[in-house]
Amino acid sequence: MKISKTNFKNNSAKYSIFIGLGAIKLLRKQIGLVCPETKKVALIFDKRIPNKLKTKVKQQVSNYEVHTYQFFVDEKLKSFKNVNQLNEELIKKNFNRNDLIVAIGGGVIGDFAGFVASILKRGVNFINLPSTFLSQVDASIGGKTGINSSKGKNLIGTFYQPKLVISELSFLKSLPKREMICGFAEILKHAFISDKKFFNWIEKNTKKIIEQRNNLIINSAILKSCKIKISFVTRDEREKGDRAILNFGHTFAHGIEAASNFSKKVNHGEAVLIGMLLATKLSFHKKICSISTLNKIINFYKINNLPNSLKKYSLNKKLNRIVEHMKSDKKNKDSRINLILLKNIGKTTRPNAVKLSPKKMNLLIKKII
Repeated sequence: MKISKTNFKNNSAKYSIFIGLGAIKLLRKQIGLVCPETKKVALIFDKRIPNKLKTKVKQQVSNYEVHTYQFFVDEKLKSFKNVNQLNEELIKKNFNRNDLIVAIGGGVIGDFAGFVASILKRGVNFINLPSTFLSQVDASIGGKTGINSSKGKNLIGTFYQPKLVISELSFLKSLPKREMICGFAEILKHAFISDKKFFNWIEKNTKKIIEQRNNLIINSAILKSCKIKISFVTRDEREKGDRAILNFGHTFAHGIEAASNFSKKVNHGEAVLIGMLLATKLSFHKKICSISTLNKIINFYKINNLPNSLKKYSLNKKLNRIVEHMKSDKKNKDSRINLILLKNIGKTTRPNAVKLSPKKMNLLIKKII
C-alpha cells in the first residue's frame, strides 16, 4: 500500500503527516530529518497497545538513548499530578530542548505527552504516533495539548505543534468496533462542517470503514479529514475565529462527558455523535437548517446504527448537569454558551453567531432530546 502524505504549514510550524500500512518504518529517517540534534527519546505508550507494535516503535529509535513510559489510559491521566511526575522523571534523565518525546496512543496520550513536551524546559521536540482511529483523523492534528480541570475537559493546556505525525494503520487492527465508531464521529463532523461531497462519499463507504475496515477507504477517509482540519487550523491556529467551527457538536459532547464523570459508559466519539445530532435539532428549532437536512442526518444515523440518544446512557436525567458543564466550555467568551450550529450539510453558522444563556439552554435541551 502506498503511504499517503499531507503537510501542515503556518507562520509558526511546518510538519508532515504520513498515513498508511507500514508508515511506522519512516520514523527513524524522519527523526533524523526533523530532530537532527536529538540524543534522548522518551516513548510514552498507551499500555494497551499490542507488544508487537511497541517493539516496532522501539526498533525505530534503537540508535538513541531510549526511556519508555507506559500508562493505563483514561481521562484521569490528564492531571497536573501525572504531568509533574513525568516532567520530574525526564528532568532526572537530563532531557534538554534538543531531545524528543514521542506519544504512541490515542488522544489522551497525545494531549498528555504533548502538554509535557510543551512545558518541559519551555519546549522539547514532540512527535505523535496516533494509535486510535479518533486520534488519527482528528486529535493528532492542530497542536492542541491539555489536561482536565474539575470543572471540565481540556481547560488547562497549550498550543504546541509536533515535528511529525505518523498514522500507522496497523494500530487500528486491534481496536474494537466501538473505537472505530468513535473515530468515525470526527470524520462525519468534518463532512458536516465543510464538504457535502465528502458526506456523500461517506454515505457510500460507512460500512467499509466501520465494519469491513477496508484499508484503502480508511486511508482516504483519514487523509481527507486531516486536510479539512488543516485548512481550519492553518488560518486560525489559536482558535480566535474559524477554527471554532471544528467544535460543531463538541460543546454538547464535552457537557455529556463531564456529566458522566468521564466514565467509559460514554466515550468521546459517542458524545460527539449525540452532540452533533442535538446541535442539528437545535439548528432546526431555531430555523437555521431545514427539515430535510435534519431528516437526512437522522436517517443516516438510523441506517448506520450510530449513537443518537442520551437515554441510552441514562443521561436524559442529567440535563441540568450537562448544561452546567457547557457553561464552563473554554470556547465561551462570556456567561453565555457559544454554539456552532448547522445551516446545511457542508456549512455552519459563524463562530460567536449563536449564544444562549444557560437558562435558555436548559429550556431548549428538554425540547430537542
